[in-house]
Amino acid sequence: MLVTLELFIGSWLLAVIFAVLLAGIRALPVRLLRLLVAAIVEYHRNVPVLVQILIWYFAIPQVLPDPVRIWLNHQNSEFLFSMIALALNSGAFMSEDLRSGLRAVPAAQFDAARSLGLSQIGALRYVMLPQALRIAVPAIINQTIFLFKNTSLAMAVAVGELTYRMHEIENTTFRTFEIFMFGTVAYLIFSFSLMGLGAWFNRRYPSAYRI
Repeated sequence: MLVTLELFIGSWLLAVIFAVLLAGIRALPVRLLRLLVAAIVEYHRNVPVLVQILIWYFAIPQVLPDPVRIWLNHQNSEFLFSMIALALNSGAFMSEDLRSGLRAVPAAQFDAARSLGLSQIGALRYVMLPQALRIAVPAIINQTIFLFKNTSLAMAVAVGELTYRMHEIENTTFRTFEIFMFGTVAYLIFSFSLMGLGAWFNRRYPSAYRI
Protein backbone atom coordinates (compact mmCIF):
# COMPACT_ATOMS: atom_id res chain seq x y z
CA MET A 1 0.00 0.00 0.00
CA LEU A 2 2.88 2.35 0.76
CA VAL A 3 4.44 1.72 -2.66
CA THR A 4 1.03 2.33 -4.27
CA LEU A 5 0.71 5.68 -2.51
CA GLU A 6 4.27 6.68 -3.41
CA LEU A 7 3.65 5.78 -7.05
CA PHE A 8 0.33 7.63 -7.08
CA ILE A 9 1.58 10.82 -5.41
CA GLY A 10 4.71 11.01 -7.55
CA SER A 11 2.74 10.39 -10.74
CA TRP A 12 0.06 12.91 -9.78
CA LEU A 13 2.52 15.71 -9.09
CA LEU A 14 4.30 15.13 -12.39
CA ALA A 15 0.97 14.84 -14.20
CA VAL A 16 -0.27 18.22 -12.94
CA ILE A 17 2.99 19.93 -13.99
CA PHE A 18 2.84 18.24 -17.40
CA ALA A 19 -0.83 19.17 -17.84
CA VAL A 20 -0.25 22.84 -17.04
CA LEU A 21 2.65 22.97 -19.50
CA LEU A 22 0.65 21.33 -22.28
CA ALA A 23 -2.42 23.49 -21.70
CA GLY A 24 -0.33 26.65 -21.54
CA ILE A 25 1.59 25.83 -24.71
CA ARG A 26 -1.56 24.91 -26.59
CA ALA A 27 -3.12 28.24 -25.65
CA LEU A 28 -0.29 30.14 -27.34
CA PRO A 29 -0.79 31.34 -30.93
CA VAL A 30 2.09 29.22 -32.29
CA ARG A 31 0.74 26.66 -34.75
CA LEU A 32 3.73 24.31 -34.70
CA LEU A 33 3.71 24.05 -30.90
CA ARG A 34 -0.05 23.54 -30.83
CA LEU A 35 0.23 20.71 -33.36
CA LEU A 36 3.02 19.11 -31.33
CA VAL A 37 0.99 19.24 -28.13
CA ALA A 38 -2.07 17.88 -29.95
CA ALA A 39 0.01 14.94 -31.21
CA ILE A 40 1.31 14.24 -27.70
CA VAL A 41 -2.20 14.32 -26.25
CA GLU A 42 -3.63 12.06 -28.96
CA TYR A 43 -0.86 9.52 -28.45
CA HIS A 44 -1.51 9.26 -24.72
CA ARG A 45 -5.29 9.21 -25.18
CA ASN A 46 -5.33 6.42 -27.79
CA VAL A 47 -2.55 4.05 -26.71
CA PRO A 48 -3.42 1.76 -23.75
CA VAL A 49 -1.76 2.76 -20.49
CA LEU A 50 -0.26 -0.71 -20.09
CA VAL A 51 1.43 -0.42 -23.49
CA GLN A 52 2.85 2.97 -22.51
CA ILE A 53 4.31 1.51 -19.33
CA LEU A 54 5.87 -1.36 -21.27
CA ILE A 55 7.33 1.05 -23.83
CA TRP A 56 8.95 3.12 -21.10
CA TYR A 57 10.30 0.08 -19.26
CA PHE A 58 11.49 -2.05 -22.18
CA ALA A 59 11.98 0.29 -25.16
CA ILE A 60 13.15 3.64 -23.79
CA PRO A 61 16.22 2.22 -21.95
CA GLN A 62 17.44 0.74 -25.25
CA VAL A 63 17.99 4.22 -26.72
CA LEU A 64 19.72 5.63 -23.63
CA PRO A 65 23.51 5.73 -23.23
CA ASP A 66 24.96 2.69 -21.45
CA PRO A 67 26.07 4.62 -18.30
CA VAL A 68 22.55 6.04 -17.90
CA ARG A 69 20.94 2.64 -18.43
CA ILE A 70 23.26 0.99 -15.92
CA TRP A 71 22.57 3.74 -13.38
CA LEU A 72 18.81 3.35 -13.84
CA ASN A 73 19.06 -0.40 -13.33
CA HIS A 74 20.45 0.32 -9.87
CA GLN A 75 17.80 2.95 -9.05
CA ASN A 76 14.54 0.95 -9.04
CA SER A 77 13.96 1.69 -12.73
CA GLU A 78 10.66 -0.21 -12.89
CA PHE A 79 9.16 2.19 -10.34
CA LEU A 80 10.64 5.26 -12.03
CA PHE A 81 9.51 4.35 -15.55
CA SER A 82 6.04 3.36 -14.35
CA MET A 83 5.70 6.69 -12.59
CA ILE A 84 6.75 8.60 -15.71
CA ALA A 85 4.38 6.63 -17.96
CA LEU A 86 1.43 7.09 -15.63
CA ALA A 87 2.21 10.78 -15.17
CA LEU A 88 2.44 11.51 -18.89
CA ASN A 89 -0.76 9.62 -19.63
CA SER A 90 -2.76 11.29 -16.88
CA GLY A 91 -1.22 14.68 -17.61
CA ALA A 92 -2.37 14.49 -21.23
CA PHE A 93 -5.97 13.95 -20.12
CA MET A 94 -5.71 16.67 -17.47
CA SER A 95 -4.39 19.11 -20.06
CA GLU A 96 -7.61 18.69 -22.04
CA ASP A 97 -9.59 19.42 -18.88
CA LEU A 98 -7.54 22.56 -18.33
CA ARG A 99 -8.05 23.51 -21.96
CA SER A 100 -11.80 23.31 -21.43
CA GLY A 101 -11.39 25.39 -18.29
CA LEU A 102 -9.52 28.05 -20.23
CA ARG A 103 -12.34 28.22 -22.75
CA ALA A 104 -14.82 28.75 -19.91
CA VAL A 105 -12.97 31.84 -18.65
CA PRO A 106 -14.26 34.98 -20.44
CA ALA A 107 -11.84 36.03 -23.18
CA ALA A 108 -12.23 39.63 -22.01
CA GLN A 109 -10.09 38.77 -18.99
CA PHE A 110 -7.19 37.83 -21.24
CA ASP A 111 -7.58 41.07 -23.18
CA ALA A 112 -7.75 43.05 -19.94
CA ALA A 113 -4.55 41.40 -18.66
CA ARG A 114 -2.79 42.23 -21.92
CA SER A 115 -3.98 45.83 -21.75
CA LEU A 116 -2.46 46.11 -18.27
CA GLY A 117 0.94 45.23 -19.69
CA LEU A 118 1.17 41.48 -19.14
CA SER A 119 2.69 39.35 -21.88
CA GLN A 120 0.73 36.47 -23.39
CA ILE A 121 2.54 34.01 -21.12
CA GLY A 122 2.05 36.30 -18.13
CA ALA A 123 -1.66 36.64 -18.80
CA LEU A 124 -1.98 32.85 -19.03
CA ARG A 125 0.07 32.27 -15.90
CA TYR A 126 -1.41 34.87 -13.57
CA VAL A 127 -4.96 35.38 -14.85
CA MET A 128 -6.27 32.56 -17.02
CA LEU A 129 -4.72 29.33 -15.72
CA PRO A 130 -5.56 29.89 -12.02
CA GLN A 131 -9.24 30.30 -12.93
CA ALA A 132 -9.13 27.41 -15.39
CA LEU A 133 -7.73 25.18 -12.65
CA ARG A 134 -10.70 25.91 -10.41
CA ILE A 135 -13.17 25.28 -13.20
CA ALA A 136 -11.46 22.02 -14.15
CA VAL A 137 -11.30 20.64 -10.61
CA PRO A 138 -14.20 18.13 -11.00
CA ALA A 139 -12.72 16.70 -14.18
CA ILE A 140 -9.21 16.64 -12.70
CA ILE A 141 -10.53 14.77 -9.66
CA ASN A 142 -11.94 12.14 -12.02
CA GLN A 143 -8.58 11.84 -13.75
CA THR A 144 -6.91 11.61 -10.34
CA ILE A 145 -9.09 8.63 -9.43
CA PHE A 146 -8.31 6.99 -12.78
CA LEU A 147 -4.61 7.57 -12.12
CA PHE A 148 -4.86 5.95 -8.70
CA LYS A 149 -6.56 2.89 -10.16
CA ASN A 150 -4.06 2.71 -13.02
CA THR A 151 -1.19 2.30 -10.55
CA SER A 152 -2.23 -1.36 -10.48
CA LEU A 153 -0.92 -1.69 -14.06
CA ALA A 154 2.63 -1.21 -12.77
CA MET A 155 2.52 -4.83 -11.64
CA ALA A 156 3.24 -5.71 -15.28
CA VAL A 157 6.86 -4.58 -14.79
CA ALA A 158 7.12 -6.04 -11.26
CA VAL A 159 6.55 -2.88 -9.24
CA GLY A 160 5.64 -4.09 -5.75
CA GLU A 161 2.43 -2.11 -5.41
CA LEU A 162 -0.84 -3.33 -3.90
CA THR A 163 -2.11 -5.48 -6.77
CA TYR A 164 1.30 -7.11 -7.30
CA ARG A 165 1.55 -8.03 -3.61
CA MET A 166 -2.05 -9.28 -3.58
CA HIS A 167 -1.25 -11.63 -6.45
CA GLU A 168 2.00 -12.69 -4.81
CA ILE A 169 0.32 -13.51 -1.47
CA GLU A 170 -2.57 -15.27 -3.20
CA ASN A 171 -0.13 -17.54 -5.04
CA THR A 172 1.47 -18.44 -1.71
CA THR A 173 -1.59 -18.84 0.52
CA PHE A 174 -4.34 -19.69 -2.02
CA ARG A 175 -6.72 -17.53 0.06
CA THR A 176 -8.09 -15.82 -3.02
CA PHE A 177 -11.31 -14.39 -1.59
CA GLU A 178 -9.75 -12.78 1.51
CA ILE A 179 -6.79 -11.29 -0.38
CA PHE A 180 -8.74 -9.75 -3.25
CA MET A 181 -11.54 -8.59 -0.97
CA PHE A 182 -8.96 -6.72 1.10
CA GLY A 183 -7.55 -5.13 -2.06
CA THR A 184 -11.01 -4.17 -3.27
CA VAL A 185 -11.83 -2.47 0.03
CA ALA A 186 -8.47 -0.66 0.03
CA TYR A 187 -9.03 0.72 -3.47
CA LEU A 188 -12.57 1.78 -2.57
CA ILE A 189 -11.41 3.61 0.56
CA PHE A 190 -8.74 5.57 -1.32
CA SER A 191 -11.04 6.34 -4.26
CA PHE A 192 -13.87 7.60 -2.03
CA SER A 193 -11.34 9.65 -0.07
CA LEU A 194 -10.21 11.35 -3.27
CA MET A 195 -13.83 12.01 -4.24
CA GLY A 196 -14.47 13.53 -0.81
CA LEU A 197 -11.40 15.74 -1.14
CA GLY A 198 -12.63 16.96 -4.51
CA ALA A 199 -16.09 17.72 -3.13
CA TRP A 200 -14.54 19.67 -0.25
CA PHE A 201 -12.38 21.67 -2.66
CA ASN A 202 -15.42 22.54 -4.78
CA ARG A 203 -17.25 23.85 -1.72
CA ARG A 204 -14.22 25.68 -0.37
CA TYR A 205 -13.13 27.29 -3.64
CA PRO A 206 -16.18 27.69 -5.91
CA SER A 207 -15.70 29.15 -9.35
CA ALA A 208 -17.98 31.86 -10.66
CA TYR A 209 -17.61 30.50 -14.20
CA ARG A 210 -18.32 26.84 -13.55
CA ILE A 211 -21.26 25.62 -15.60
